[in-house]
Amino acid sequence: TYGLCNCKQRFLYQKLSSAFLMDCKNRKHRLLKFPIASTFPLFSVQLIHVACVCAGHNASRDVVTLVKSILFHRRNPLHFHFITDAVANQILSLLFQSWMVPSVQVSFYDADELKSEVSWIPNKHYSGIYGLMKLTLTKALPSDLTKVIVLDTDITFATDIAELWAIFKKFTGMMFGLVENQSDWYLGNLWKNHKPWPALGRGFNTGVILLYLERLRRIGWEQMWRLTAERELMSMLSTSLADQDIFNAFIKQNPVLVHQLPCFWNVQLSDHTRSEQCYTEVSDLKVIHWNSPKKLRVKNKHVEFFRNLYLTFLEYDGNLLRRELFGCPTQATSESIRLQGALEELDEDDQCYDFRRERITVHRVHLYFLQYEYTLTGDETDITLVAQLSMDRLQMLEAICKHWEGPISLALYMSDAEAQQFLRYAQASEVLKNRKNVGYHIVYKEGQFYPVNLVRNVALRNANTPYVFLADVDFLPMYGLYDYLRKSVVQLDMAHAKKALVVPAFETLRYRLSFPKSKAELLSMLDMGTLYTFRYHVWTKGHAPTNYAKWRTATTPYKVEWEADFEPYVVVRRDCPEYDQRFVGFGWNKVSHIMELDAQEYDLMILPNAFMVHMPHAPSFDISKFRSSPGYRYCLQTLKDEFHQDLSRKYGAAALKYLTAQRNI
Repeated sequence: TYGLCNCKQRFLYQKLSSAFLMDCKNRKHRLLKFPIASTFPLFSVQLIHVACVCAGHNASRDVVTLVKSILFHRRNPLHFHFITDAVANQILSLLFQSWMVPSVQVSFYDADELKSEVSWIPNKHYSGIYGLMKLTLTKALPSDLTKVIVLDTDITFATDIAELWAIFKKFTGMMFGLVENQSDWYLGNLWKNHKPWPALGRGFNTGVILLYLERLRRIGWEQMWRLTAERELMSMLSTSLADQDIFNAFIKQNPVLVHQLPCFWNVQLSDHTRSEQCYTEVSDLKVIHWNSPKKLRVKNKHVEFFRNLYLTFLEYDGNLLRRELFGCPTQATSESIRLQGALEELDEDDQCYDFRRERITVHRVHLYFLQYEYTLTGDETDITLVAQLSMDRLQMLEAICKHWEGPISLALYMSDAEAQQFLRYAQASEVLKNRKNVGYHIVYKEGQFYPVNLVRNVALRNANTPYVFLADVDFLPMYGLYDYLRKSVVQLDMAHAKKALVVPAFETLRYRLSFPKSKAELLSMLDMGTLYTFRYHVWTKGHAPTNYAKWRTATTPYKVEWEADFEPYVVVRRDCPEYDQRFVGFGWNKVSHIMELDAQEYDLMILPNAFMVHMPHAPSFDISKFRSSPGYRYCLQTLKDEFHQDLSRKYGAAALKYLTAQRNI
């Protein structure tokens, strides 16, 4: 193991899977090597394989809690195998890519390619066709994979998964390792005329399975489970518990193939279970199976213990799981090597080191945290409202949904615990529950600055319409703006011209506002002092080029020229430049983006009958830091200068005007 010599190395250790390759810049510090003391156990570096069927938004969210509980206890490298639909694949592939957990491999397998294997089986279980796919694992997983632990998504580990993997050594010709069912379902006495599938005694629960793939392939498992299902379906007509019915019917005919696991490896908390008979002390538990739609409201005398265990991992900071395994060197990935190189190029003595380091920080990203069902209609004028927010702006969501009926892409900068608070908030809101065309993407907190442009880019990348309305979450669009903007896209021929449509911005200092229903009503409120042009009192330059005097009487769109510090809210094509991620916290995050739009020769067109209103709120923490810290302001100016230089290199002589404008301020 290695000693970490300074803050840069500690950061690298936390961030990258290549911590063992570190070297101190210019040899100013040296890493200290020392032998592992005899009191430290030398853990096996055997690779453990885990398979899981995961489909849809909710299961993707559940599987993260499962993975956290495994990672928290594990001391072995892991290889996760996910059988996913397109939704879960998109969510989990980016999540693991951005999580960058050392000694973890992830593979994905297309569930659509397996549907034909099980689609012929009538199934009444709520999991649908995906509840049958564990039957196909010998075919789905690589042919050279000999054994695997198979888990449902609603599992929580309370111990090292290596203990479960070690039970494979006890298999003497067995092919399944399973825990007995803790309900009376397969005994057939739950209600009158209850007729379950055949099972050995109480049957076995398939939430946790040790699957010896190599042996199953050898006996022709794919044909054998099919024959079993066909035979039983002649009388049963359909499955009630999906794959569990077929596994149990097969095991009843072949009982010598199953190794019965101690019940603490799958403590089932569904209704009608006798899970309390499974253990004497809760400390004996290894795996909790939340196989109840009621989850945390199950009836069990130890439910508070189970609930706390579950919530621990639900809200656990996943960044803390980016730790190396002792005695298990990790092979560096190309991404970790790239990030290591970028970090080594930074000068620790630079006054703005912390700002520069933020730019290469890798944040975990969980796309589509909630259900998203918006389907493109082929309409080439469709527009997605794009914005970002943190926990302190959550109250704006319902109002925005009432003002904008079109699709929305929101990136939320939150901790793991805050993400769960948001989930509860959204599930309790009638307004948000009824909106399925809002994509919520969690960017998990890390570092001391708010990476505002990185968060914006996550929302921008995941808009799936031809056009995007780049807004802030504390603005309410005028009623009907969605339809007006779509008509403007056609009117201004945006499909064939590089244009940025500006939506003029206004503000109110009143927390309760009778929102203007038309431009005429807005102008009246402007004259009465109920509304103001945005930032008129504190930052006039930010929106002055909109030319509000002209807008008052304009009936057709008009073009304006770029001016220094202009930061309007615009509608552009989705393939517009992304925000520059060097700008974090407060200052210049939108200004730099509009500057690059201008450098790419976008025409800035002011819309005569569009407006949005900024609602009052407490100042952000980053604004307070900007105002109180000379170092913060110095570094922001430094980043501005470097941005200008990069713009000049990228766009040549045409970009010199930005540098000139900056010097004239």
